[in-house]
Amino acid sequence: MIRIFIGYDPREAVAFHTLCHSIHRRASQPVTIIPLALNQLKKQMWRERSPMQSTDFSFSRFLTPFLCDFEGWAIFMDCDMLVLDDIATLWGLQDEKYAIMCVKHNHVPVEDRKFLGAVQTTYEKKNWSSVMLFNCAKCQALDTDYVNTASGLELHRFKWLESDDLIGEIPHRWNHLVDYDPPAPVSEISNLHYTIGGPYFDEYQNCGYADEWNAEKEDMLFAG
Repeated sequence: MIRIFIGYDPREAVAFHTLCHSIHRRASQPVTIIPLALNQLKKQMWRERSPMQSTDFSFSRFLTPFLCDFEGWAIFMDCDMLVLDDIATLWGLQDEKYAIMCVKHNHVPVEDRKFLGAVQTTYEKKNWSSVMLFNCAKCQALDTDYVNTASGLELHRFKWLESDDLIGEIPHRWNHLVDYDPPAPVSEISNLHYTIGGPYFDEYQNCGYADEWNAEKEDMLFAG
């Protein structure tokens, strides 16, 4: 069973459900998807919301290993994504020598604000944590006390690991940053990440790869 945890924010509910649909209809193996919704995590997530926090799941993503009882592997994904490939391909990249695996972006945003007026921040390893393959047994530092008290930079820069050598790399195609990364044919992209804002927001309805997202949403809504 492929375990996928997706960050949930009620302001992006349609993005969450469209992403789930995109995963399920391309998957060649059984998949279980768990939303990281704060109303379901009241016993595990009690830290106060930070003014620098752009989504509800900015920090709850790091509860993934704990929610798996620190056993096996799990995938975390932001909800502002669209999977264009078989998620089993990503699942098959597991390497036991690593604690986590991700796309190692060199992402330096130029804008001050992103969707819904959220403050854009710049820090080392930005967007590395937006898609993560967790080797849960090697992430036991991420207990509820740590996730609720560590700073955002400590969490997102993986300071809870003993060494960056425990961070493995997955192909860039699994976290293509829309309107940051150079445009590429969809055949060369496995996962689109609408990190500035997706076409479900009026302000970004004409963003890169908007047609792909809108087509997926319509497919999700089809009945007949």
